[in-house]
Amino acid sequence: QVQLVESGGGLVQAGDSLRLSCAASGVTFSTYHMAWFRQAPGKEREFVARITWNSGSTDYAGSVKGRFTISRDNAKRTVYLEMNSLKPEDTAVYFCAAKLIIRNRYDYWGQGTQVTVSS
Repeated sequence: QVQLVESGGGLVQAGDSLRLSCAASGVTFSTYHMAWFRQAPGKEREFVARITWNSGSTDYAGSVKGRFTISRDNAKRTVYLEMNSLKPEDTAVYFCAAKLIIRNRYDYWGQGTQVTVSS
């Protein structure tokens, strides 16, 4: 059974940093591209960042580029999202997602972790 479990969320002040983690089980982690998405209250879920199976390529939403960094440790089957210079508009539930490298959609999703940034 595939499981993605996020952790590391919390309540912080604007300008602070947080590191989210997403631990995977039940999958051959190194055969999956990974991504982070987020959903703010009343808004649709949006893409935040993604990383290829071998960390060879990363991509970011324009709103987080230069502030967030996605990384992964295949030995630990974990993907990370380092978030710096947090802003109130970063407040959302953050989800990690996994996509098998031969597929075009994200097949597995975590339950999410809440990030709240106060001004």
